[in-house]
Amino acid sequence: MPTVEEYFGKNAGVVWHALKEKGPMNIAQLKSKTKLTDKELYGALGWLGREGKTCILGNTPLLFKFSLKE
Repeated sequence: MPTVEEYFGKNAGVVWHALKEKGPMNIAQLKSKTKLTDKELYGALGWLGREGKTCILGNTPLLFKFSLKE
């Protein structure tokens, strides 16, 4: 069984590369691009957010887009 760091770290890398390649994306776009499950995607976004690598664009939760910090 993978460690927490291996599991979420790997998925965070997948999300990071998707955002680096395509720019800001919403949840549906990230799910489509990364093929991660909801749990994997939200865990990865939480990991990246905690590391200070992402930001949220927009005011309405259902319309949020996630972006890499510059």
